[in-house]
Amino acid sequence: MADDLFKALADPTRRTILDELTEKSGQTLFEICSRLSMKHQLGISRQAVSQHLALLEAAGLVETRRDGRYKFHDLNTAPLRRIAERWPLPDPSDPSGPEKSSP
Repeated sequence: MADDLFKALADPTRRTILDELTEKSGQTLFEICSRLSMKHQLGISRQAVSQHLALLEAAGLVETRRDGRYKFHDLNTAPLRRIAERWPLPDPSDPSGPEKSSP
């Protein structure tokens, strides 16, 4: 699962798609393509955006729902939280934590 997540985040276009879904969740493919074109001047085909979305969905970062003939895309940050919890930072106020080296 982590490999899919890191692969999904490695591409700048996919990160831009996630940024757009952060700004406005529940977008259709048409809306995402329009925003990428207008705001980011990305000349990318609908098929390419669809493939990026499929990879983001496989990594768990995007969830989809259908309403009639429309398919809406929503951001899911749970996989990112799981990664952050995988390598927790020690609490600096915890006296039982690792010792700090003095200069």
